[in-house]
Amino acid sequence: MPADFNWAVGGEAGDGIDSTGKIFAQALSRAGRHVFTSKDFASRIRGGYTAYKVRTSVDKVQSVVDRLDVLIALTPRTIEENLDELHEGSVIIYDGERTTMQDVEIPEEMIGIDVPLKRLAEEAGGAIMRNVVALGAACEVAEFPIENLDSALEKRFSDKGQKLVDNNKEAARAGRSYVAEEYDHEFDYNLETTDEDYVLLNGDEAIGMGAIAAGCRFYAGYPITPATDVMTYLTGRIERYGGHVVQAEDELSAINMALGAARGGARSMTATSGPGIDLMTETFGLIATSETPLVICNVMRSGPSTGMPTKQEQGDLNQMLYGGHGEVPRFVLAPTTIAECFWKTVEAFNLAEKYQLPVYLTADLSMAVTEQTFSPDTFDMDEVEVDRGNVVDETTIDDHMSESGGFQPHEITDDGISPRAFPGTADGAHMSTGLEHDEQGRRTEDTEMRVEQVDKRNRKVETAREREDWSPREFGDPDADTLVVTWGSNEGALAEAVEFLADDGLDVRVLSVPYIFPRPDLSEDVEAAESVIVVECNEQGQFADLVEHDVLARVDRINKYNGVRFKADELADDIKETLAAGVEA
Repeated sequence: MPADFNWAVGGEAGDGIDSTGKIFAQALSRAGRHVFTSKDFASRIRGGYTAYKVRTSVDKVQSVVDRLDVLIALTPRTIEENLDELHEGSVIIYDGERTTMQDVEIPEEMIGIDVPLKRLAEEAGGAIMRNVVALGAACEVAEFPIENLDSALEKRFSDKGQKLVDNNKEAARAGRSYVAEEYDHEFDYNLETTDEDYVLLNGDEAIGMGAIAAGCRFYAGYPITPATDVMTYLTGRIERYGGHVVQAEDELSAINMALGAARGGARSMTATSGPGIDLMTETFGLIATSETPLVICNVMRSGPSTGMPTKQEQGDLNQMLYGGHGEVPRFVLAPTTIAECFWKTVEAFNLAEKYQLPVYLTADLSMAVTEQTFSPDTFDMDEVEVDRGNVVDETTIDDHMSESGGFQPHEITDDGISPRAFPGTADGAHMSTGLEHDEQGRRTEDTEMRVEQVDKRNRKVETAREREDWSPREFGDPDADTLVVTWGSNEGALAEAVEFLADDGLDVRVLSVPYIFPRPDLSEDVEAAESVIVVECNEQGQFADLVEHDVLARVDRINKYNGVRFKADELADDIKETLAAGVEA
């Protein structure tokens, strides 16, 4: 039996693939097993291939690999799409009574399990439960206690009545019993359970949870793949803390609503994807010029234009760094794990208010939709610190008044950070405008004041460079001659790729960078290495360009932009090939 178990269900969009995969993932996590999921879905409501893959182990898993042990195939295409990952002894569960599956040929070295999914589901209460019958069959194949599946079914259907829960449990047992009675075969799988208690969530959910923990009390957004789950998570939850979620009519309205709430003193946020960032860019400049703290979450997908809305890419880096007319000070944070989505969201809110500027918080599709298990103490709310920055009240506001007696929200300071007064603060009435302004916020075309205000706003970034820790995360062999640098969701695949490489006698050092701007100085790290490789999901190597710009040296690049995330074993092979090519050159 392999150290980990890889399972998948595939079919057409509209076949309930996502809910089926999530039920099985929850069952595994409730059984004390680590889980890492991956989704492949089409950008349509019905039709088009879609799949949900689950990798599970009693040890931590951080990536997908090119291996499938059990596949639930609802369509012939499902087998075709996954043939390269199936291996000798892989089990394919299918319904041979379906017209489309009657002529399916199972490769000779694999095991076909023909289960009348629809018929058994109808006997249990309804054909809609055919996927649950398949889950029961998978439990028998993998020797996974069906009681753990019961727990997940209760969580999924309890709000729809006990009868539906009982029907689904019956359907699962029908699938299990059918395989046990009809197939006298010793399968190679036995899924061990533990007493561990894990939390299962995806990147979007972690961002939403981090926003609530950070004190976000207003969210405005417009639905867009793959950022919508941030809004979905917040809806119904943020209200418990006195907050509000508004679904705007478009991205323009969303960011302007969020800006208004932030001007009102609330911690505020919006989330979108690349096309939405395009529409928000004009207001982004107003946020920076008015020195309003705001968090803008960009969950990247394949572009440009509409691109491939349901596919992976990290192509928006330059957009976030340089987008907008004029010179706009900003921060760009890029969580590198799902857990870090929580903590970097908290940090994004703190940075926005401490330095009174917009903060891009960027994830990508793979991180957003991937579900992973964590111990509950990974998200220790007692460790969350909220820093609202240089806020003045009635006792300190007199120190920030002009000679004419007006409050100065854009006061020229040595560190670039002006005082901030919430609405209702006595003597704190003020205005701000997108036009250039003086210290009181009044429009001006005075050339000296223009220079002072521009320098002041940009000085905040330099202050942040000195005061904050922008260090990357390091793992692998610290003394290795090969340095691999990455950002975003590639970290998990790299962490496991390092283990594959070590098994082959190749040691590498990895720097995973969660800060795009400001970012760490990697000059000494690059200089100390014999080979430097930058890994990212785009064609042009946008982060590699930044590294080369910063360190004034060339680096090798591993780029993937076919809409699919890196896999650990694939990435290990890519690194070996890149190093071999460098030796030959």
